[in-house]
Amino acid sequence: MFKGWEIEKSTARLCLMNLFLHGVGDLQDTPDIDVTDSLKRGDIGEVAKSEKVDIILANPPFGISSSDIPTTDEKQAKKDGYFLRKDFWITTSNKQLAFLQHIVTMLNENGRAAVVLPDNVLFEGGAGETIRKKLLEETNLHAILRLPTGIFYAQGVKANVLFFEKNKNQKTPATKEVWYYDYRTNIRHTHKKNPLRYEHLEDFVKCFNPNDRKNRKETWSPDNEEGRWRKYSYEELTSRDKTNLDIFWLKDENLIDLDNLPEPDTILDEIIENIESALVSFKTIKENLE
Repeated sequence: MFKGWEIEKSTARLCLMNLFLHGVGDLQDTPDIDVTDSLKRGDIGEVAKSEKVDIILANPPFGISSSDIPTTDEKQAKKDGYFLRKDFWITTSNKQLAFLQHIVTMLNENGRAAVVLPDNVLFEGGAGETIRKKLLEETNLHAILRLPTGIFYAQGVKANVLFFEKNKNQKTPATKEVWYYDYRTNIRHTHKKNPLRYEHLEDFVKCFNPNDRKNRKETWSPDNEEGRWRKYSYEELTSRDKTNLDIFWLKDENLIDLDNLPEPDTILDEIIENIESALVSFKTIKENLE
């Protein structure tokens, strides 16, 4: 059974069309897609048990703070511009952080999620730090796929896929280690010349080893510093400043070798991409301050 929420009517229609084209539902059996703000849960202020699911695939909106802010404080929720989410860990106007909390609350025990999120979710302070700590403690955040630039229509977007599952309440942190796959460093995709295809991620799928995760093996080692698959323990991650999960270890060949610089148009493309990425980050910071 499929269930979905989308705030924009036109996007909801595209969603239904895409599902039909992929054999999900028909004219007599329409998939359940509600046109509504999925973050809002009315006066109850939390996800009902009947709404919880076993699997979530999500790509929350990037770079825009919400006009209405979810809050854990019932008194604050009565003010204009706020709504109650008493099942959240912390109040935040950052939409990506709000959706990440929402997705955790939507999962049944042992439910699984794969969520596309921008880089700032991995390093932002304040509410971001609190949410990362809670995510490591209360879910098993077992893998992070670092996506390359150039795969989204918006330029300069840097994103990741977070894979986690919700475990039953326990005295020790649910996350023991996080496996990283760096498919960004020294990788370049474009929509026209080199679009991202399944075969590009075959090595990640092999390393991810979904059917036998206990026997995952690192491809990185001191003797193979170019390995893209590497793990970090819970202790290593929580000892980092602000529990920063924004980790890279591969040498960026394009930026370091001054004797073999890329062609001028390639350099200009990278400069434009970096400036646009910085603008997205600045806009997010500005919106969070408002």
